[in-house]
Amino acid sequence: MSIPTLQGLQTALSGLIAEQTALDTTGNNIANANTEGYSRETALLEPEPPLDIHAISTLTGQGAQLGTGVTVSNITRIRNVYLDAQYRAQNSALGGASAQAEELTQTQAAFDEPSSSSIASQLSSFWTAWSDLADAPASEEAKVGVVAAGEQLVNTFHELSGELSTISGQAGEQYASLTGAGGEVEDYAHQIAQLNGQIALSEAAGQQPNEMLDRRDLLLDKLSSLANVTVTEEADHTDTVSFGDAAKPLVEGTTVNWPQELTEAAGGRLGALLALTGPKGAITGLQSGLDGVAETLIATVNEHLGKPFFSGEGAATIAVAVGASEVQAGAGEGKGANEVALAIAALRGGAAEQDYSTLVEQLGSYVQNARDEQTNLQATVTAINDQRQSVSGVSLDEEMTNLVSFQRGYQASARTLTAMDQMLETLIEHTGVVGL
Repeated sequence: MSIPTLQGLQTALSGLIAEQTALDTTGNNIANANTEGYSRETALLEPEPPLDIHAISTLTGQGAQLGTGVTVSNITRIRNVYLDAQYRAQNSALGGASAQAEELTQTQAAFDEPSSSSIASQLSSFWTAWSDLADAPASEEAKVGVVAAGEQLVNTFHELSGELSTISGQAGEQYASLTGAGGEVEDYAHQIAQLNGQIALSEAAGQQPNEMLDRRDLLLDKLSSLANVTVTEEADHTDTVSFGDAAKPLVEGTTVNWPQELTEAAGGRLGALLALTGPKGAITGLQSGLDGVAETLIATVNEHLGKPFFSGEGAATIAVAVGASEVQAGAGEGKGANEVALAIAALRGGAAEQDYSTLVEQLGSYVQNARDEQTNLQATVTAINDQRQSVSGVSLDEEMTNLVSFQRGYQASARTLTAMDQMLETLIEHTGVVGL
């Protein structure tokens, strides 16, 4: 027999092995359908090298090539590098917008406008107390009321100034926690560096480390929320990771370059935290604005008095400088003199309140813009991630279809193997020989 009979067994066996591998890959996809960061895998099938058969035709003398089956060339993961880069860029912007929205919302809650305990309400009560004194210039009770309203207003300034300082301090602590020893930046960087080493070894050994590649990509996704991330794949399949505006790459092969200095330009949550509390940051500006309101209040009230009613230079230091007995309703000594009280009461709606109103409106604008940006970026990140999932994610419907297809292929290969076995058994029984 000129055609090697036993080759058919090997061909059928290769089909069994290939379809079994494809089935196993599909089963692994199904098992990891809900695993975070998992990329769908596929078994790449290709034909085995053909077998040359010389002079198969007695008429033409021509030979042929006989197929020898199928092999699995690789089990590869499905991934779109371009979508990964887009996702990380937008995720970094979302991390920054989220940090801004969180901090500014907390700041807005500290102002507590409108409410009975807010500065606007306390200013109104303060002007009313002076108006009451103007109506009864000699009333000791009215003078006590003026001092009490002033002290309540002063306390509200102190509390708000303290809360703004606390919010600013917490932002600084959050930055230090993320970037310090044992923080998320260092943790992610060391994990990526370790995976770089393991991936390089696997690639050098001719293995496809899909699970390690998935893990590294997931870490890069998480790192991108903290600052801008740029990834360069090297020839040995390690990733060089640039982080924010740091002078050196965060990860180079298995080397981690951290800590490093970052600025507001770093992007992500870290850049936003630096920006909010920097010299030109929103929280810093609001604190300065509040100090300006206090200074305006001190100046406009004191200019009508012989002895200053307020002392201090800002929201944290403003204080009532007189007792009830020292409160002046008028410039003269007559019991009915009330021009001072009238003048101060007339400051209602004046420069101090206007400045404060502008400050509150500015804060409201900051918060609204931050929330709008966060909402828009969240929609963008979700859309890009949906695109990534359509490429890399596991579709159970698709996997079930593949499962049936590979199962049928396995059954067909098994039937081929059975047919070849029966043929050889018949050949052996009738001739006692087997083709070589």
